[in-house]
Amino acid sequence: QVQLVESGGGSVQVGGSLTLSCLVSGSVFKIGVMGWYRQAPGKQRELAALMSDTGNINYANSVKGRFTISRDNAKNTMYLQMDSLKPEDSAVYYCTAVLTLYNNSRYQRGDYWGQGTQVTVSS
Repeated sequence: QVQLVESGGGSVQVGGSLTLSCLVSGSVFKIGVMGWYRQAPGKQRELAALMSDTGNINYANSVKGRFTISRDNAKNTMYLQMDSLKPEDSAVYYCTAVLTLYNNSRYQRGDYWGQGTQVTVSS
């Protein structure tokens, strides 16, 4: 069974750093665009960063210059390095990926989401 497994969340003080990881677990034919979204209490889920399989990257303005998205295709893993953290970065962070599976002689492409990992930044 294919799933996205996140790790690396936790609590940190203002100005600190955290690195989130997202592992694509299971057999996949292709991993397309991957990204990180976040959702704070009472707010809508919002994009933090996206990275295509060819290396194109997009950041939300709120994290630009502080967060760095990367991926290790050999390890089927994506990372989010978060520096200079602020209280407003506190949220549940979700990884997402467009995955193509090959089952029963068919290709199936879909959006997959991780379970979320909590990031708390305190002053």
